[in-house]
Amino acid sequence: MTILFWEFMQKCLPFLNWEFIQQYLPLYERAAWLTLRLGVMGILLSIAVGLACAVIQYEKIPVLRRVVAVYIEISRNTPLLIQLFFLYYGLPKVGVRTSPAMCGVAGLAFLGGSYMAEAFRSGLEAVEPIQRESAFSLGMTRTQAMAYVVLPQAVSISVPAFVANVIFLLKETSVFSAVSLMDLMFTAKDLIGMYAKTTESLFMLVVFYLIILLPVSVVGTLVERRLRYAGFGS
Repeated sequence: MTILFWEFMQKCLPFLNWEFIQQYLPLYERAAWLTLRLGVMGILLSIAVGLACAVIQYEKIPVLRRVVAVYIEISRNTPLLIQLFFLYYGLPKVGVRTSPAMCGVAGLAFLGGSYMAEAFRSGLEAVEPIQRESAFSLGMTRTQAMAYVVLPQAVSISVPAFVANVIFLLKETSVFSAVSLMDLMFTAKDLIGMYAKTTESLFMLVVFYLIILLPVSVVGTLVERRLRYAGFGS
């Protein structure tokens, strides 16, 4: 099956050097796993940060609400590349040293947390106030009303924005190469610099990013369809 696949691809794209592609395919596979692993870790942290920030804004907690607002503005209005440079090259100046992997995860979480916060906040504000009041009338505490009534509906409403943010953050992993991480982008640039095989290197880069991103998009669409009618009485 593998031989037939390669023969088919060679006939479809004869202008590519398939010997070069087969030789360096394992290198791209390792880079893809690294990219995916760091991306997932950063996204999980950004979800936690975003959810906490959204709840703080929704509950209008004094002081913390202002801190969250400042964080969101700084995070959303600075590129991830600059944030990575600050973490990797700036923090060691004050005695804080981080590994490239930790720097990449922290930078992605810092950037993604603000986008996730806005997505979750819009979901929380879309839930009808009467539902929270009904929960209070049943004897629920504020925490119980948030956990069992408001938050499940808010999350389902936020699914489209959430999926878009996940895809956006996975694509942002392409700047990890700036801090010497052997991710997909670093691998492609390295091979282009050494062998001048630009077309083949970029072809494999695009293919592996599609392999990572397309399943996320498809699963997100399916989940969105199942949770589309999360509003009260639907």
